[in-house]
Amino acid sequence: TDSLPKMNILSSFTHPYVALNLYEVFIWDLDETIIIFHSLLTGTFSTRFGKDSGKAVSLGLWMEEMIFNLADSRLFFNDLEECDQVHIDDVASDDNGQDLSTYNFGTDGFQSPAGGGTLCLASGVHGGVDWMRKLAFRYRRVKEIYNTYKNNVGGLLGSPKREEWLQLRREMEVLTDLWLTQALKALALINSRPNCVNVMVTTTQLIPALSKVLLYGLGGAFPIENIYSATKTGKESCFERVTQRFGRRAVYVVVGDGVEEETVAKKKNMPFWRVTCRADLEALSHALELDYL
Repeated sequence: TDSLPKMNILSSFTHPYVALNLYEVFIWDLDETIIIFHSLLTGTFSTRFGKDSGKAVSLGLWMEEMIFNLADSRLFFNDLEECDQVHIDDVASDDNGQDLSTYNFGTDGFQSPAGGGTLCLASGVHGGVDWMRKLAFRYRRVKEIYNTYKNNVGGLLGSPKREEWLQLRREMEVLTDLWLTQALKALALINSRPNCVNVMVTTTQLIPALSKVLLYGLGGAFPIENIYSATKTGKESCFERVTQRFGRRAVYVVVGDGVEEETVAKKKNMPFWRVTCRADLEALSHALELDYL
């Protein structure tokens, strides 16, 4: 309604690439904010909203299997699980730009007995130049796959996985009362506004997070450069990276369900929009439509 409090969070900001234009950055959490996933597996969602717990758990397990299947089969998660990055471009400086069209990832010796993957475990310890280049190649290919298929996930999955995925998406939307549809509406409203940006900061490792984003149909809402994984560093460090990227004078709004993002938002004086139920996402869309945000 028009009685919603108008949040005075606008300020001017000079972006290095878009002179004198205002940037408003919405920093989203993923799980239980945009998508319902973990709470299906734990039973929290069904208990809280009076849903069939057996159905909820089975859909959660089905989606979990699809997430890790896609991560392993197409996004190199077997190679990259111990080499997790915060951002897709974090090892890009080790990439020599080699043409990868005929490159054979299966035989390049990346996970060799010499100790490829284990070198990522110790903080700050890297493999040699050759090994780091192979790591960078994998992240480059993940980025290419994401950008190629972000609006055509069915094409990435192929038959019969595509049909299975569409059925799963339909059943999840029914169970969650169109939660994702409501989140997508808010994301689309933000993306439709000039100089408004959606950024994601998730506690999920980067590769499974990208798999989730694709499978939940969020690829069109989030450019891969706008996705950050807080698994290694925590959310505060990721928020710091986002503010360094878009500038201190940009306007930031944090959207989430967890204590961590709310605490960081408060510390950084960023407005926090709490999502605890679908109605909170509806209210967010309404506030955006009325230009209260």
